[in-house]
Amino acid sequence: QVQLVESGGGLVQPGGSLRLSCAASGFSIGGSFMSWYRQAPGKEREWVAGMSSVGGTTNYAESVKTRFTISRDNRKNAVYLQMNSLTPEDTAVYYCKTTRRGHDVWGQGTQVTVSS
Repeated sequence: QVQLVESGGGLVQPGGSLRLSCAASGFSIGGSFMSWYRQAPGKEREWVAGMSSVGGTTNYAESVKTRFTISRDNRKNAVYLQMNSLTPEDTAVYYCKTTRRGHDVWGQGTQVTVSS
């Protein structure tokens, strides 16, 4: 069974950092394009970052590109999102996503709250 499980969210003060993890099972992330999305209260889910399976090319939303870093560890079959210089506008549920055989696979999400 293909599954993604996010972890690492929590409450952090403005300017702080968090590292999110996405553990994959049922498939190898080595051959998959992996993405992070987020959904803030009352807003639509938005794409945050993506990483290709070949070459490890990364892309970021403009709002996070100087602060967030997506990475992967194929041996651990996991994807990460390092988030620095967090602001209250980064408060959201963060989701990991991939596509398998034409179907989107989402994790359950992890809550990130940035507040003093």
